[in-house]
Amino acid sequence: MPKTGLEALLRPEDSILVLIDHQPYQFANLNSHEPTLIVNNVIGLAKTAKVFDVPTILTTVIEERGGYLIKGLQDVFPDQKPIDRTFINTWQDERVVDIVRKSGRKQLVLAALWTEICLAMPALQALGEGYDVFIVTDASGGVSAEAHDMAVRRMVAAGATPITWLAAMGEWQRDWAREDTAAALGPVLIDHGGASGVALAWELQLLAGRAGSGA
Repeated sequence: MPKTGLEALLRPEDSILVLIDHQPYQFANLNSHEPTLIVNNVIGLAKTAKVFDVPTILTTVIEERGGYLIKGLQDVFPDQKPIDRTFINTWQDERVVDIVRKSGRKQLVLAALWTEICLAMPALQALGEGYDVFIVTDASGGVSAEAHDMAVRRMVAAGATPITWLAAMGEWQRDWAREDTAAALGPVLIDHGGASGVALAWELQLLAGRAGSGA
């Protein structure tokens, strides 16, 4: 995997996203981040992937005990039933791996709870199988700040690329002249982009006001 140059960036046509175990049980011991931040970011990431037609795999672990996928995330893909696993390591579940292999895509984008287990395990295994692994650190979280940080360091040392969800959006978009996806990203940014969303909402209000006044 190239670490520099244009080929080091995410491309929507080469990406596949796997979202792992954003369930109540996992959130109950999430202490590396404020939980609402992870909820916001993973939903924003999922919506962004949908805008760019990036295939997205949803997966849970023993949902009858750990709980269903959080509603806001399931709502992005209402017709998709998450793959429910017993394997702690998602990459040992052949149903998940088979979908990724059949896609032919080599840029594997992962986010999970918890970082030190459910993100690290598949990331390390997939790296060993030749995938370009991108870990979305702000849509993932661990049982402590140390657990999250050590896991990210371990994955980076093994060759994974850390990225945030807004950075993924920027790399998939690349050019604001791509108006179809740019327009579709507006609501995602407004709903999930924090201060950037506030600024965009104001800009759109300002432009609408000028258009209405004929200015």
